[in-house]
Amino acid sequence: MKRLERDSAEILDNVKKEQEDIMKRTIKDSVFTNLFQDKKYLLQLYKALHPEDTDVTEDDLNDITIKNVLTDNIYNDLGFTVGDKLMILVEAQSSVWTVNIIVRALMYLVQTWHDYFERTKQNLYKSKKVRMPIPEIFVIYTGERKTRPSEISLSQEFFGGKECAVDVKVKMIYDGKEGDIINQYVMFTKVCNEQMRKHGRTRKAVMEAIRICKDRNVLSEYLSSKESEVVSIMMVLYDEEEIMRSYVESERHDARYDEKVETAKRFLQMKKLSYDDIAVGSGLTIEEVEELADELQPV
Repeated sequence: MKRLERDSAEILDNVKKEQEDIMKRTIKDSVFTNLFQDKKYLLQLYKALHPEDTDVTEDDLNDITIKNVLTDNIYNDLGFTVGDKLMILVEAQSSVWTVNIIVRALMYLVQTWHDYFERTKQNLYKSKKVRMPIPEIFVIYTGERKTRPSEISLSQEFFGGKECAVDVKVKMIYDGKEGDIINQYVMFTKVCNEQMRKHGRTRKAVMEAIRICKDRNVLSEYLSSKESEVVSIMMVLYDEEEIMRSYVESERHDARYDEKVETAKRFLQMKKLSYDDIAVGSGLTIEEVEELADELQPV
């Protein structure tokens, strides 16, 4: 029994180690952040959000994306300043909706302000009022959802709309406007999901998604120039998801195994059943029951 427990623990340790190895790989960006690291596309993103600001140029954009603050795996957060505006965007890919994204955005905002004060050498403990950019927070949600609120807030979602010391309002974006960079990115994610369902989490699924998007003129310029990079990013993402599934399954397996052991212990304490009966009743093998019985013998 101890040997079996050691083997089970070793499998789980290997899964965890493999997960950590993937998280330490150098490719840490999502396609979302990789795309908008290019100021050409970042400018398109800003103009999609603020079409009235016609005079802004690439030189007016300053990327201040925070690395390794909210997650330790694939990044899908973006931060940049334009004049007196601080733009924070979070991409939510999960099909499971969660309003916790508001808290995540708040944490991002606080860290961004902290970095801004350090970068501009402003002291919060002096009497002079600090300067700070006006924040705008957006979530680009690429999952499926029946209801689509245009805005969610910390006060409404967590405190029943009561007035509170801190409130955060997050503007929700689902599809963008036809043809703009947001719409193209959302289309890219949908095509990727379709191909993944058809071909699994494979290189073929990624290559097919890229081919289809190019044919449909969806991020075609970006995909043509960064094809190998996009493939690498997507494969790392698929690997990470697979490792997480293996980890969860291992956890479930351990829980089921522990239940069988506890059942067998109760049967053994009754001292009325044969090892064969206990094996059938608990789901363990006869050998496992015998080993467990030996361990329970008083020394």
